[in-house]
Amino acid sequence: MALQNFASDSDRKRLTGAAIKAVLRLIDSWGGSNAEGAALLGVSESTWDRMKAGKWDGTLSQDQLTRASALIGVFKGLHLLFADGMADRWPRLANRAPVFDRKSPIEAMIEGGIPRMLETRQYVDALRGGL
Repeated sequence: MALQNFASDSDRKRLTGAAIKAVLRLIDSWGGSNAEGAALLGVSESTWDRMKAGKWDGTLSQDQLTRASALIGVFKGLHLLFADGMADRWPRLANRAPVFDRKSPIEAMIEGGIPRMLETRQYVDALRGGL
């Protein structure tokens, strides 16, 4: 069995459905708008609307799967870190950590794209590890 690879068309096809479902749910949990969800996943708002309606049958790109993976990691990390509703409020709160520059994590991730999404995931993982 070969390692999973986001560059592989067959792996991307296999992972797309679960990734979309997870990102739709976490954006909803975070109280995100359609525009925010589309920007975070790297799709147009019309594609986001089709995904929400279950009427999109495409395959996510390598970059889009990377975005989904980072978002899912942030979501999971926050739910391990916080025992209450803060896990879903945190992404919308202004944050003074250097990685966010006084923006909310959602705003910072939209503005900074994949690199900022990965930094956000690392930041949350570091908080969980006590660093």
